[in-house]
Amino acid sequence: MTVVDVYNLQREKVSEVELKEEIFNVPIKGHVLHQVVAAQLAAKRAGTASTKTRSEVKASGRKLWRQKGTGRARVGTAASPTRRGGGVAFGPKPRKYEVKVPKKVKKAALKMALTDKLQSEQLIVVDAFTLPEIKTKNFVEVMKTFDVRKALIVAKEVGETLDKSSRNVPWVKVMSYKGLNVYDILKYDQLFLEEGVIPKIEEALI
Repeated sequence: MTVVDVYNLQREKVSEVELKEEIFNVPIKGHVLHQVVAAQLAAKRAGTASTKTRSEVKASGRKLWRQKGTGRARVGTAASPTRRGGGVAFGPKPRKYEVKVPKKVKKAALKMALTDKLQSEQLIVVDAFTLPEIKTKNFVEVMKTFDVRKALIVAKEVGETLDKSSRNVPWVKVMSYKGLNVYDILKYDQLFLEEGVIPKIEEALI
């Protein structure tokens, strides 16, 4: 078991918590993390790009000029991809970019990302991320107390006070433990975990 300190929002140590080795101390494999992150980013793509082929372009079917005798090249429909205003040859069509990743690989990657944060001393455990009132200034002061920028905060429940206080801070993201993912863990420099979140994460990943 790995033991880490638990802090309050004033950065005062209030207790300690044990982290399970099979989740927070696993071998880190770069290719597994890359596979999962690439799949996440691919799933975010809209895939709505679309062009019209020569059969979809609205154009007259009349032959533009006669086949022989003009000294010009033979020509067919005005919808030909070689003509201005014509269709597009091999253009994009709506598609899905999703890449299926096995559940075991996703779980393994999540364990690796959590292990990386712990080993690089970028994991901060707090007893509870509760603020007295909805005020961005108070939230920023807490971040300054911990001397962090670009942080991911994972709470058991994202209350209205925390949500609205952090909403206008572009370098911080707040989410419920249910949405925890590899991309966000690696994207942000520091990872805040509420103490009550840790058993939930361990239960989901074992």
